[in-house]
Amino acid sequence: MTLSTQDVPSTRPYLIRALHEWCTDNGFSPYIAVQVDASVQVPMEFVKNGEIVLNVSADATGSLRLGNDFVEFKARFGGIPRDIVVPVDHVIAIYARENGQGMAFPAPSPKGEKPIGDTSPGAASIAVKALARGPGLHAVPRDGSAEEVFPEPSDSDPQPPDGPSRGPKLRRVK
Repeated sequence: MTLSTQDVPSTRPYLIRALHEWCTDNGFSPYIAVQVDASVQVPMEFVKNGEIVLNVSADATGSLRLGNDFVEFKARFGGIPRDIVVPVDHVIAIYARENGQGMAFPAPSPKGEKPIGDTSPGAASIAVKALARGPGLHAVPRDGSAEEVFPEPSDSDPQPPDGPSRGPKLRRVK
């Protein structure tokens, strides 16, 4: 029996699990960027511009389940325990907080539900755009602001044959 394109399961939950495992195995903190609408169960007071970035490391979560349909876990927000439920198709990126390496995914298709809040780019969008630019990018909003940091090249970084890179420096987006 041959499966049609419609019958093939999404690769997204498998990639999320693989990148989560890679982060954990290498001592990094896995973060997920989530597009929030009515189907997402997160503390709405932490949603900015219809998006939220969640730390899904073992230290930050309890009962983490990276399923084929949902990412579910328990976490504390402002000291208050919460149950978090995110449909897998609403995960728009997973990346390592420490170095920004990870993967971005297409945003979910609209199903008549509007995103929560205004739709201007937030921290999650910044992370997704940063991931699209390539590895070595530090794209972690640590203080809730949307921030992109491009590290200075070090002597240990591979250099192109024509000399050191003159890549981007520090840039802050607010």
